[in-house]
Amino acid sequence: MEHKLKAFERLLTIMDELREKCPWDKKQTIESLRHLTIEETYELSDAIIDSDIKNIKKELGDVLLHIVFYSKIASEKKEFDIADVINSLCEKLIHRHPHIYGDVKVENEEQVKENWEKLKLKEGNTSVLSGVPKSLPSLIKASRIQEKARAVGFDWEKPEQVWEKVQEEIAELKKEVDTKASKERIEDEFGDVLFSLINYARFMDINPEDALERTNKKFIKRFQYLESETAKAGKVLSEMTLAEMDEYWNKAKNI
Repeated sequence: MEHKLKAFERLLTIMDELREKCPWDKKQTIESLRHLTIEETYELSDAIIDSDIKNIKKELGDVLLHIVFYSKIASEKKEFDIADVINSLCEKLIHRHPHIYGDVKVENEEQVKENWEKLKLKEGNTSVLSGVPKSLPSLIKASRIQEKARAVGFDWEKPEQVWEKVQEEIAELKKEVDTKASKERIEDEFGDVLFSLINYARFMDINPEDALERTNKKFIKRFQYLESETAKAGKVLSEMTLAEMDEYWNKAKNI
């Protein structure tokens, strides 16, 4: 424990020095750091998806730096400091885990989630969905909305029911397309299809964000193979037929 405390103290000391002496660090505000924090979080996400332990450690450090940075700026305005941030977190964790720090009994993970949402409502949240950040990417937001609704019992009972809903939504989308409905109505139905697929992914214990990102990476890898191999053959993609491209694409599936 002592070496961890020393490492954290060293970080705080460096942050103080940078804030005092570095022109760039002196200039930063809570607002100016926001987009950088989002970027660092996505870089951490990339490292996790790639199972890159070395970069996970690095990116966690970058995220930690931002937490310390925000706290330093706030302390200068006498609003809060890093100790306030940590103590507030500790109090919340203790309050949200009465099955550890109190006399509440739970049987499984689902009961923990249910208690968590009930406690948040007691803390003043007017809706179980109010804790979903507005700025979350839509795909992740849909997952969080569904998880929170499930925590209070609003959910399907079986995966088969969810799959039936997926098929129903696809049929409704096709109907709107076939009847040449307005773009808005087609968009609505397309959104319903995506939402139902995300719901089905949850029942299959699949993270839809991770699944889509793996497909993105797979497509990039295959498309770049297509680009490099056609270039080696002296061909130009824009001048090739789809059938010609498919030959290379099918080869890319085997690499």
